[in-house]
Amino acid sequence: MSTLLVSQPRYAWLRELGLQEENPGVYNGRWGGSGQVVTTYCPANNEPIASVRQASLEDYEETVKKAKEAWKVWADIPAPKRGEIVRQIGDALRQKIKVLGSLVSLEMGKIYVEGVGEVQEYVDVCDYAVGLSRMIGGPVLPSERPGHALIEQWNPVGLVGIITAFNFPVAVYGWNSAIAMICGNACLWKGAPTTSLISVAVTKIIAKVLEDNKIPGAICSLVCGGADIGTAMARDERMDLLSFTGSTKVGKQVALMVQERFGRSLLELGGNNAIIVFEDADLNLVIPSALFAAVGTAGQRCTTARRLFLHESIHDVVVEKLAKAYAQVRIGDPWDSDTLYGPLHTKEAVKMFLDAVEQAKQQGGSVVCGGKVINRPGNYVEPTIVTGLPHNAPIVHTETFAPILYVLKFKEEEEVFAWNNEVKQGLSSSIFTKDLGRIFRWLGPKGSDCGIVNVNIPTSGAEIGGAFGGEKHTGGGRESGSDSWKLYMRRSTCTINYSKDLPLAQGIKFQ
Repeated sequence: MSTLLVSQPRYAWLRELGLQEENPGVYNGRWGGSGQVVTTYCPANNEPIASVRQASLEDYEETVKKAKEAWKVWADIPAPKRGEIVRQIGDALRQKIKVLGSLVSLEMGKIYVEGVGEVQEYVDVCDYAVGLSRMIGGPVLPSERPGHALIEQWNPVGLVGIITAFNFPVAVYGWNSAIAMICGNACLWKGAPTTSLISVAVTKIIAKVLEDNKIPGAICSLVCGGADIGTAMARDERMDLLSFTGSTKVGKQVALMVQERFGRSLLELGGNNAIIVFEDADLNLVIPSALFAAVGTAGQRCTTARRLFLHESIHDVVVEKLAKAYAQVRIGDPWDSDTLYGPLHTKEAVKMFLDAVEQAKQQGGSVVCGGKVINRPGNYVEPTIVTGLPHNAPIVHTETFAPILYVLKFKEEEEVFAWNNEVKQGLSSSIFTKDLGRIFRWLGPKGSDCGIVNVNIPTSGAEIGGAFGGEKHTGGGRESGSDSWKLYMRRSTCTINYSKDLPLAQGIKFQ
C-alpha cells in the first residue's frame, strides 16, 4: 500500500486534477521530464502527497525552443482572439475551482477559503484580460511636421519567463500569464518546488484549452525545477522578460543576472508592511483588520502586516482587544471549513519563527501572546504579538515570513510616517483615521513610500484591478491591473510621412 496521500481513498479527488503518484513536471506541447524526482509534502501533517519528475537542463533547452516557435503562431493571432482563449482558460478554472482550491490547501497549507479565493483571483484576472485584449494600444500624437503622423505602437516582448513562490502558487502565475498572453507573448513557468503539484494541475487545465483550440501547447510551457532552472532562465537571452516573485535576497541575484545581459525583469519581492492606528480610529475596523493582515495565511503573504504602530493614547486598549481576538482564532486542518489559521509551509519556516521570537526577546520585546510551536502534527506555530520594542530594533526591520506582529508606540504623525518608510522594503501600508487632511498627507509625497497605500483597510487583500507591487527592495515591479500590461510589451514611436516633402524636426534645414 502506497504511503502517498494521492493513493489514499480520502484524497481520491486529486485524480480529478489528473494527478498520479509520479507526475511529469515538464510541458511544452507534450508532457515529460528527465530530471530529479521530488516529493511534495502536506504542511498540515508532513505526509507525502505525490511526486513530480522535474526538468533537466536539456528539458529546459527543448522547452525554450518550442515556446519560441509557438510564439510565432501566437503573435499572429489578433489580440481579441487571444482574449477568447484566455476567457476559456478562466472558464476551465471556474469548473475546477473547488478541487484546485483544495489542492492549494493540501500542498501550500493555506485555509480552504483562501485556496479557493486564490483560484478565483486567476479567474478574475482572466476576465480582466479579456476586456483588456480589445483596449491595449498607444496614442496617435500630434506631429509638428505637416503631412506626418506620430503614433505609438505596442508589440509583445516575445517569451515571458515566470518564476513564482510557494505562498501564492496559482494567483501570481495567473496575474502574469493572463496579461502576458493577451499581449501576444508565450509563457514559460517555473513554480516553487514545494508546490509542484499545483503547477502541474494548473498547467493541465490550461493545456486542454490550448489543445482543444489547436493552439500550440508550448504557449504556456512548464518547467518544474530548482535553482538550476531558475538560474538558466535568468541568464537566458531568449527570455525577453523574466517575472520573479520571491525573497529580496534571491530577487537581487536574479536582477543582477538579468541586468548583466541587459534583459528585462519584473520583481515582486519582500514586504515589511505597517498598519498605523491614530487616536481617532474606529477600533471596530482596526481589530479585525490587524488580525486578518497579521494572521491570515499564517503570516506568509508578502503583504502581511508585520508592524503595528499605535498612538500612545490607545496602545494598551488595542493590545488588550487584539490579544483577545488572537485567542479566538480557530486553528486546525486548512481544508476544514471552520479553520481560520493553518500551518507554516515548511519545517524550516518553524525554525525561522522560533529564531525571530528569541531575537525579539533578546532585543527587549515582550511576548503578549503566542511565541511557541503548537504540539500537533504539521508545521503549526502560535500567532504571536510582541510589544515593547523600539521602532528601529533590528528584528523589527527584518521580514520574517511568519505570524509575528510587532506592536510599537508613537506620538506624532510626522515621526510615524517616517518610521513606516524607514525599512528597506516598500510594498504595502495602511493607516486608520477619520482625519481627511491626514489621509491626503498619507497619500501624498511626504506620506507612505509604498506601492500599496491604504486607508481604513488592512495591508493585505489587494484587488486585481489595480497595479500590484512595491518600491525599494520590494523590486519596483507591477503586475495585474491598471497599466501593468505595458511591462509585457515593447513600445515603438513611429513617424509616418504621407506627404511629398521632407521637413525635419525642430525646424532644422539640411540642404
